[in-house]
Amino acid sequence: MSKFPIETLRHSAAHIMAAAVDKLFPNVKFDIGPSTAEGFYYDFDMEHRLVPEDLENIEKEIIKIINLRLPFEYMELSREEATKLLSAKLQSYKIERLADIPEGEKISFYKLGDFVDLCRGPHVEHSGQAGAIKLLSIAGSYYRGKETNPMLQRIYGTAFPDKKELHEYLKLLEEAKKRDHRKLGKELDLFSISEQVGGGLVLWHPKGAMIRNIFETYWREQHYGNGYDLLYTPHIGKSQLWETSGHLSFYKNSMYSPMDIDGNDYYVKPMNCPFHIEIYQSSLRSYKELPLRWAELGTVYRYEKSGVLHGLLRVRGFTQDDAHIICTPEQIEKEISDVLGFSLKIWKDFGFTSIKAYLATRPEKAVGAPERWEKALTSLENAVKEYGLECEVDKGGGAFYGPKIDLKIKDAIGREWQMTTIQFDFNLPERFGMTYVGDDGQRHQPFMVHRALLGSLERFFGILVEHYGGAFPLWLAPEQIRILPITNNHHAYAKELQVELRSLGYRVEVDDRSETIGAKIKNARNMRTPYIAVVGDKEVADRSVSVRSRREGELGAVPIDELKKKLYNDILTKV
Repeated sequence: MSKFPIETLRHSAAHIMAAAVDKLFPNVKFDIGPSTAEGFYYDFDMEHRLVPEDLENIEKEIIKIINLRLPFEYMELSREEATKLLSAKLQSYKIERLADIPEGEKISFYKLGDFVDLCRGPHVEHSGQAGAIKLLSIAGSYYRGKETNPMLQRIYGTAFPDKKELHEYLKLLEEAKKRDHRKLGKELDLFSISEQVGGGLVLWHPKGAMIRNIFETYWREQHYGNGYDLLYTPHIGKSQLWETSGHLSFYKNSMYSPMDIDGNDYYVKPMNCPFHIEIYQSSLRSYKELPLRWAELGTVYRYEKSGVLHGLLRVRGFTQDDAHIICTPEQIEKEISDVLGFSLKIWKDFGFTSIKAYLATRPEKAVGAPERWEKALTSLENAVKEYGLECEVDKGGGAFYGPKIDLKIKDAIGREWQMTTIQFDFNLPERFGMTYVGDDGQRHQPFMVHRALLGSLERFFGILVEHYGGAFPLWLAPEQIRILPITNNHHAYAKELQVELRSLGYRVEVDDRSETIGAKIKNARNMRTPYIAVVGDKEVADRSVSVRSRREGELGAVPIDELKKKLYNDILTKV
């Protein structure tokens, strides 16, 4: 176990890697090398174009540096001395980074052998304490993240206190590669993203669309059952709407360029909230109408740089399971409790049971009366306690317009994903002048809560694919059972069973290709079909099927009525 925090270990590993690169390649210009949640990276400008084979040579040099146990030597220089040092080494990127350091703030360097780097630290004491280091990949990265700047070469790596922890992490990475939703999306024919259409815009194929329809239908039924009304709103809105909401002031760079319609600028919506508020404002509201729970599967569009687009996890067009709760101060405690319980129930049904809450509280600069913040925070805290959730508090980390709870889930291989958000908003009700008439006959401002349960349906689907490795539970599977006739003589019986099971709502396919039964079984397994039903002479005679369950293995001959019961129970219990 290292005596240093993991961030310190990984930042030190980044410097060791940079020192190795400096040793192996001439005239390298260095930018930055921070630690990350998963490891570290360093950005380089160099004539040599890095290829995966280079990583092995860099790792060999890293091992030499580790074995030398070189000290990390701290140096504090004046701005003039720092500029002189970096200029002598022709480190133009570092000189620009030096200019970012405010006047009066100390300027520190760390020396590791012959390698000297502008850095605030901290580091381990010597290179021998850097733990087990592994380089993972090479990528391109624009300097300072701007597409108009030079493209640098980035090396990603990771570091752990010992080889055992590193080995476990690398096993996790291998499993993650197998589960990658982009790979499985292609193999299982679920979705695609075409450059002809545009990056970050998803094309849902029939099987992917089937799964999406299943969980959208489930989502609607659950919302109606939990007292929500559903809304539909336009994809575009006048600039005045976005000016009132504040999006044009604070969010314009993420919005798509306006179109001129009848002399007015219209923007494609990045959020659904202003439309829901306009529906609220369409009539004078009474306290007797509240609470209002309004939900929408609303498709929105936000600009993302091409370099950060990532399959379904980072896109430009996506559908949010958006909802807004509008209520009186007296109702807020119960509403927050109910919405948190609702969220936990949904996640359980989708197969996620490890959930942690993150509570963000009032920052220094905030809008809204302190007593409203206090009431909102109390309702969030009480709900977390009521459901016994593990909770981490980010003091002062809330948005300026209200506190929130984020729920993070762990998938099947232990990765944490931020999903549900329950966010108070004291800003939009003020900007739009939202009121209701209380029992005293006076106008009052309601509490408003934004709630995205699944978040983006695209991102949720990508996570769902990876969580199950493409092997969806029966209730979500696009194909629940595949019937495999052994010969042409059994086709009629297979088709008869297909019609019978489909009439009960089951998703059934028949593989009547001229292939061996072994090849048909292999194909069905590769497609992660939950149930495979083989039919031959015996099954035709007995009105049965020979069943193989993906979950339970070979079940042998099963009468049709028994198969129906099994399918029904699996769906009912969401196995």
